[in-house]
Amino acid sequence: MVIKYLIEKEFKQIVRNAFLPKLIVMFPTMMLLIMPWATNQEVKGLKFSVVDNDHSTISQRLIQKASASRYFTLTDAYSSHEQALHSIESNDADLILEIEDDFEKNLVNNGAGRIMISANAVNGVKSGMGSSYLSNIAADFSTELQEENGLGQATTGHSAHFGVVPLYQFNPHLDYKVFMIPALMVMMLTLIAGFLPALNIVGEKEKGTIEQMNVTPVGKFTFILSKLIPYWVIGFFVLTYAMLLAWAIYGLTPSGNIANIYLFASIYILVVSGLGLIISNYSDTTQQAMFIMFFFMVIFILMSGLFTPVSSMPTWAQYLTRLNPLRYFIEVMRMVYLKGCSISQLWPQFFALSAFALVLNLWATRSYRKSS
Repeated sequence: MVIKYLIEKEFKQIVRNAFLPKLIVMFPTMMLLIMPWATNQEVKGLKFSVVDNDHSTISQRLIQKASASRYFTLTDAYSSHEQALHSIESNDADLILEIEDDFEKNLVNNGAGRIMISANAVNGVKSGMGSSYLSNIAADFSTELQEENGLGQATTGHSAHFGVVPLYQFNPHLDYKVFMIPALMVMMLTLIAGFLPALNIVGEKEKGTIEQMNVTPVGKFTFILSKLIPYWVIGFFVLTYAMLLAWAIYGLTPSGNIANIYLFASIYILVVSGLGLIISNYSDTTQQAMFIMFFFMVIFILMSGLFTPVSSMPTWAQYLTRLNPLRYFIEVMRMVYLKGCSISQLWPQFFALSAFALVLNLWATRSYRKSS
């Protein structure tokens, strides 16, 4: 029954803290209200300038179609490519759309006209996406002209046509928030269930209360378990609250069984809490524990697939991500939320997280230096 009183002590310490209960509620609220919008990797508001060497009706229609897109804003029109380059150099434009001489004439007579897209590649993602958007607009415009006037088709015979209808599985509206919100839940769970235990034991060291605990007959395992269980409960509360917010604000609910999420969360909370306790055991001050935990959290978050797909990383980095527990739980959340995966499809993540939980909590128990 000793553990019962130890757990009760931990909860009383948390409740007596004027800041922690507010943090546990406000942190998920702010994360889900702001971060899904801020972490959107869609490129919008691109500025482009135009060099229209044709000044025809068709070239003007193409320019109007590009400027009407929600992705682009037309900044200015220039008479030469050299002048337009200055707009990129001065950051007044991100792309240049240059239309060739006799653009309309070549379309009518030869069925092909040329345009050139120049992009500021300082930001590779921005330039690549912008060029792709502008190319798609031009291709769509070409299709419109063919349907309207038969431009580019032979005057005799009939051209073969086929249509492509894209079907987007799991995220049919291509809403980036749907992809990010499950991963953001994992990140906030990591920060709360990881940082709070990391500050726990070292906080008792600074207050001197750890010495009173050391002279009691309480064993290492019982002591560490009494530290883990309160943050395990807090982690469940944070995850449940976050899922309710995602449903209330964004209408996002898991496609799969919600029990799978809680199963993996129960293991994952033990993983990050165990890591926090290990750091707390080896730290002498709160500041030291915070910096060490922050060091690990930055690496875990950046190499988890939260922002950059693991498959896009170099081969050596992909191997390193196998040592990152955050990666596995993010995969689980996205697979259950978006794809509705069952437990039979999540065994690799289950075994990986279970191994992390076992190793880290055994380490936390052995590294606690108890003197009786």
